[in-house]
Amino acid sequence: MGHNLTTLLPIATFLFIEIKSIMNKAKTGLEAINQKQLETWVLLAKNRINFGRLPQYIPILSEANPGWLAVSIQTVSGQICTGGNVDLKFPLMSAIKPFVLFNLLCELGEDAVFKTVGIEPTEKPYNSLIQLEEDKGWPRNPTLNSGAIALASILPGSSAIEKCEQLRLWLNKQANCQLSLDELMLTSVKSLPNQRNRTIASILAESGYIKNWEIALDTYERICCLSANIVDLANLGILLVKPPGPGWQEYALIVKALMSTCGLYEASARYAVKIGIPCKSGVSGVMLGVVPGEGAIACYSPPLDKEGNSVGGLFLLELMSRELKLSVFN
Repeated sequence: MGHNLTTLLPIATFLFIEIKSIMNKAKTGLEAINQKQLETWVLLAKNRINFGRLPQYIPILSEANPGWLAVSIQTVSGQICTGGNVDLKFPLMSAIKPFVLFNLLCELGEDAVFKTVGIEPTEKPYNSLIQLEEDKGWPRNPTLNSGAIALASILPGSSAIEKCEQLRLWLNKQANCQLSLDELMLTSVKSLPNQRNRTIASILAESGYIKNWEIALDTYERICCLSANIVDLANLGILLVKPPGPGWQEYALIVKALMSTCGLYEASARYAVKIGIPCKSGVSGVMLGVVPGEGAIACYSPPLDKEGNSVGGLFLLELMSRELKLSVFN
């Protein structure tokens, strides 16, 4: 199942919006931020954490300090502004998904990638079996667990360890970051086997979209346990704003478009209105916002809302978008 002209329209629309955003970049953009202002916003965000809860299905994540909060803003000109607990390292979890997609687009091309996964949004949770069954085993988009497991299956390498390591090295090189595999987190993830993800992987195999579901699932779990600090996360975001490889700009546009339509799961449409920039979350409390033509905003705050998105991260992104007029729809 591939993509046709109709399904590519959202990406074409996003391309138009991004070009317009770059041409009309306001003085109130990311370059306008200062340290004092950021520190004030961090304090405001910390007042929101009581509205969220820590995830309970991964032991180490359930033990995180709910008061941790870190933010890093990086512009395409190299300006960096950080606040909060900037020395913390955390697993990227689902925030790695856009970069798996980007890696595969750059390495394998669109045809190979979109034979494996779709680009359609969903109103159902990221691990929905109902959605997968309705789609007859077709992984609807790369931000769902089904889509990410399917993409993990086509990462280069003969084993899960090799696939994860090749992705890690590639991202570190391209984004100038220092991702590492958090072995303790991986052990914690595997200590309570996720039956839903096992079922998703087996359905993908039965439907013919992946070959070895055990290797695919192992790879998925490993890449989700790649660990970063807040500056590393911002560097990853810059990779999508200013991709270094020839012809990679087109692939970055696809990834950003899918972050806008799918990156916050069933809440994506709501925050496309409230925030108006491509975003991706992870259940560790990671939140990444990419501002086309300007830079990246990386946030970490463990308490989550009911959809699995960081409460503090969403608050910061919405506040910054409003105050700095970052929305691509301005």
